[in-house]
Amino acid sequence: MAPKYERIATRLRQMIRTGELDPGQRLPAETELAATFDVSLPTLRQAVKVLRSEGLLEARHGVGTFVRPQRHRTQRHNSRHQWEKDRARLPEEERRQTGTTEYDTGLKINDLAFWAKYTVTAADSDLAEVFKVPVGTTLLQRDYRTRKGAEAPFGLSRSYLPYDLVKTNPDLLEDAREPWPGGTQHQLLTLGIELDAIVDTVTARPPTIEEQTELDIHTGIAVLVVRKTSIDTTGRVVEVADIIWPGDRTELIFETKLERWK
Repeated sequence: MAPKYERIATRLRQMIRTGELDPGQRLPAETELAATFDVSLPTLRQAVKVLRSEGLLEARHGVGTFVRPQRHRTQRHNSRHQWEKDRARLPEEERRQTGTTEYDTGLKINDLAFWAKYTVTAADSDLAEVFKVPVGTTLLQRDYRTRKGAEAPFGLSRSYLPYDLVKTNPDLLEDAREPWPGGTQHQLLTLGIELDAIVDTVTARPPTIEEQTELDIHTGIAVLVVRKTSIDTTGRVVEVADIIWPGDRTELIFETKLERWK
């Protein structure tokens, strides 16, 4: 049988997920909750600690413990890459109507706040190996944040492009032109580049202090780290992106079509 604190945590978790406890609602006093569940205060506090580590509860100093408002969920499906490629050659008016974040979240473009910053950097040994270029090769680094209203960003995105490749179109060097209608695949199209494959490598790890702060997550919540490598029709790597998503509100969905037996 599970320890008492785990059974209490399970019950409170269920109450939160079914709406019996509403987002933003203050929990009853610890003594009242302990009496309700017929346990000691230390046992009750251990259960609450579990749910705080999962990001379901939050303590407000001097006020109490509250049900943490849940952020908008993101579902990143591997079909998004073909969807973006199909849109790359559409007229600009159509490309401006939506983007991959809207595709992932189901939100409308007017629901979102977008931020981008471009800088020039040198390839370290990791990026040099992926791009197959010498260490120190100049890259265009692009940092992106997209959020719903005042919420924390959906993820932390950093993209790299070979500088010598993109400088032939000066528009691609200006972050003021973001969000770019049609995204990266249309940007590459302006250079005459068509993508042939995109490789997503997914890992998970504990967040750094900076990531916890920016994504508004607790220590116990892991982050999903995706290294996206974009390869053109000649086999050349033309973009590398590292994206970090909070594990408490992100789903990665991979669908693989299988050939039928004849």
